[in-house]
Amino acid sequence: MELPRAFRHVLRNGLLMAGALAFATAATATEVKSQAYQISSIPVESLQREAPKLPDLSGYTAEAVYAKVQAKPAGRVVVRGMIEQNPLVEFTGGDERLREWVKRQGEMPQVIFIEGGYVTPVELARSLPEKYFRETAPGVYLARLPIVVSQGATLHIGKETKDFRLSSERGAFLINDGKLFITDSRLTAWREADNQQDWFTKKGKFRPFLNSWGGTETYIVNSVVSSLGYTASKSYGVSISQYSPAMHPIMQRDHPTGWLLNSMFDDMWYGFYCYEAFDVVLRGNTYRNNLVYGIDPHDRSRRLIIAENTAYGTVQKHGIIISREVNDSWIFNNRSYENHLSGIVIDRSSINNVIAYNEIYRNKSDGITIYESGQNLLWGNKAFSNGRHGIRVRNSSDMGLYENVAAANGLLGIYGHVKDLNGTDRDLALDPFDMKLSLVVVGGRLVGNESGAISVVSPQSVKLYQLDMLMPTKPAGIGMFGALADGKNQILDLLVRQKKAVLVLPVNHVAQLQK
Repeated sequence: MELPRAFRHVLRNGLLMAGALAFATAATATEVKSQAYQISSIPVESLQREAPKLPDLSGYTAEAVYAKVQAKPAGRVVVRGMIEQNPLVEFTGGDERLREWVKRQGEMPQVIFIEGGYVTPVELARSLPEKYFRETAPGVYLARLPIVVSQGATLHIGKETKDFRLSSERGAFLINDGKLFITDSRLTAWREADNQQDWFTKKGKFRPFLNSWGGTETYIVNSVVSSLGYTASKSYGVSISQYSPAMHPIMQRDHPTGWLLNSMFDDMWYGFYCYEAFDVVLRGNTYRNNLVYGIDPHDRSRRLIIAENTAYGTVQKHGIIISREVNDSWIFNNRSYENHLSGIVIDRSSINNVIAYNEIYRNKSDGITIYESGQNLLWGNKAFSNGRHGIRVRNSSDMGLYENVAAANGLLGIYGHVKDLNGTDRDLALDPFDMKLSLVVVGGRLVGNESGAISVVSPQSVKLYQLDMLMPTKPAGIGMFGALADGKNQILDLLVRQKKAVLVLPVNHVAQLQK
C-alpha cells in the first residue's frame, strides 16, 4: 500500500511528538461532564495478546460452489396467483404493495413457481409463454413476472446465461425459498421501454430485487448483479433474510445462509443486506456506487465472514456496516474508500467481532466508527485521509485497538467519547445504550492527523502501550487538556521514556476501589 503524501512527509521529518497525546475532556451538551483522572503504570503483560486467529478462506471457492450443485431431479415450472402464497406475504400484505403488482401486470398478479427440483433459464423459457419469460437474444433472458424458487427446488443461472434480466415495468423480482446459484453470469434489473439496465433515478421508485428467505442457501460466484432494489421492506437489492416475526412461527425455517464470492454489485439500493442470517461468507466481491450501503448485515446475524472485499463510492452512507446484534463475526482484509460517510461501522450492540487488516481511506466521515458496541477487537487496520476521525468509538466498553495506523485524517487519529442519546429519534427499547467507554490502545501509529493524535472524553478507563505518535501537519490538538492537564508529564514519562504501560482512571473510581 502506498501511504498518503501527508503521511510520507511526516515520516520524512521524523518528528516524534509524544505531546500529541490529547485526552480532550471538554463536555458538550450531549456529553457527561469531565472529571479528574489518576495516571499510573500497569504490568505490560496485562495488555499483551496474540494476533487474532482469522477464518481459513481456502474452502470458499467457485469450485466448492460448483460441487454443491445437484442437477437432479429435474424441477417443474408453474404459474399461479400471487395472493396467499407464504413466500410472498411480505410483498402482498397490504393494499399499497399489492397495488404495485396489479398496476404493473394489468391483471390479478401472477408468479412463476419453480418446484420439485433443478431448473435453469433454458427450462424456464421452454415451459412458459413468451409474455411471461423469453430468451431475447442467445443466452439473454427476460423475466416479466416474479419468480419464486420453492422449498426443495433449485434455480441455477449459470455460464450459459449471459444475462438474466428482471423487468421493472412488469414488476419482476426473484424470491429464493430453496436453493439459488448464480455462477459466471449476470443478474440485472431491466427497463424494457429503454432497452437498458434500470439505473437508479429516484428514491421510492420500484426496481426488481432478490430476497432469500429462512432455510435457504444462496450462492453468487464470479457474477455481476446490477441495479436491484428500492426502499420497500426486504426489497433492498440482494437480501438474505429470516422470515418476519409474524411468518416465522408459520414457516418454521432455520437461519438462511449463503456465499457471495468474487462478484460485482453495482447501482444497488443496498449492495448486500441480511437479517438473522448465519454463516454467510462475502469474499472477494466489489461493491461499487451503491446507493445507501455497500455491505449491510443486520439484526442478530452471526458468524459472518466479510473478507477481501472492496466497497467504494457509496452514495448516501457507509461502505461496510454491521448493525444491531451482529455478533461473533470477522471483517478483515477489505478495502473501503471514497464512501459518503464512514468506511466501516460497527453499530447497535454488535459485540465479539474482529475487524482486522482493513484499509479504509478517503471516506468523507470516519475511517472506522464504533457506536454502542463493546467487546470488539480492531487489529492492524490502516485508516488514512478520511474526512473526520481515523477511528471513532462512542459509548462502547472493553474495546481493544491493537497495531492500527491512523494517518492524515481530517480530525483525530483516535476519538473516543460518550454521548447521551436520550431525546433523539432512537428507539431506546429496541436499541438501548450505556454511556460507558473503555479503551485499550496498544501499538500502532497515529501520524499527521489534523486535530491531533488521540482524544478520549469521559472514559471509565484507558490503557496505553507502545503507541507511536508523529507530528500533525499543523500544530492543533497538541498536549493534554482540562482535567488531564496535570497528568501530562507523568503519562509521557511512563509511555515514552520508561516504555511502560499506562492506566488512566477517574479519581472517583480509584477511590471506590480503595474502600
